[in-house]
Amino acid sequence: MLKYEKLVIGMLSTNCYLVWDEDTKECLVIDPADDGVSISEEINSRKLNVKTIFLTHGHLDHSLGALDLKLIYNVDFGCNSKDKFILDRQDETAKYFFKEKNPPPNFVKIDIDLDKIKSFKLGDEVLEIIKTPGHTPGGVCFYNKKNKLLFSGDTLFAGLRGRTDFSYGSTPKIFESLKKLMKLPKDTLVLPGHGEETTIERESKRYVLDSQ
Repeated sequence: MLKYEKLVIGMLSTNCYLVWDEDTKECLVIDPADDGVSISEEINSRKLNVKTIFLTHGHLDHSLGALDLKLIYNVDFGCNSKDKFILDRQDETAKYFFKEKNPPPNFVKIDIDLDKIKSFKLGDEVLEIIKTPGHTPGGVCFYNKKNKLLFSGDTLFAGLRGRTDFSYGSTPKIFESLKKLMKLPKDTLVLPGHGEETTIERESKRYVLDSQ
C-alpha cells in the first residue's frame, strides 16, 4: 500500500510529500521545499529508504531542499528538463525573494528527466507522471491509480489553479492541463503544492465552468 506524509515547510508554506511503499519502505520525496535537513530527520524517524527526489516544477520554494537531500542520501534527482532554466537561476531568485546572503548553488544537471519517462515504481506501487504545463513549461503531476492519489504541485489547488502571470506561464496551457486532470476518477484525492487537499469531483465543477 502507498503511504504518504505531508510536511509544510518554508516561508511560503510549501507542501513537501514523503511517499513510500509500506512493504519495502522505498520512499520518494516530492517537492522538498527549502529545508532538506529537517526533511531528512522525518525520513530517518520513519526508517524510510529514499529512492529519489522529484519536483512537480522548478520554482525555488519547491526545490531548494533537493540538493541537500541528494547529497545526504546519494540518490538521483528528477525534474522536467523544460524547467531547467528556472533551476539555473535559483541562486539569484533566492537572493531576490529571501534576501539570502549565501544563496544555494544551482543544479548542474537533472538526473532523471521527467519529460522522458511515463511512470515510476516504489516497490509494487506505480506513480504515473502526468505532464501539466501552464504554471511552468515543465510542470508535472504524480498519480497513483491504485490508491487514487494525485500530487498536483502548483497546477491545481483547493478552489484555485496555478498562477500563469510569469513571463513563461500560459493560461491556455494550464486549462488544457486541468482538463486532463478532470478526466481522473472523481474520488481521486488531490494533494497540492500549497494548502489543503481536495478532490477531482469538487474541482471539476469549477473548471468545467471556467474553461467555457
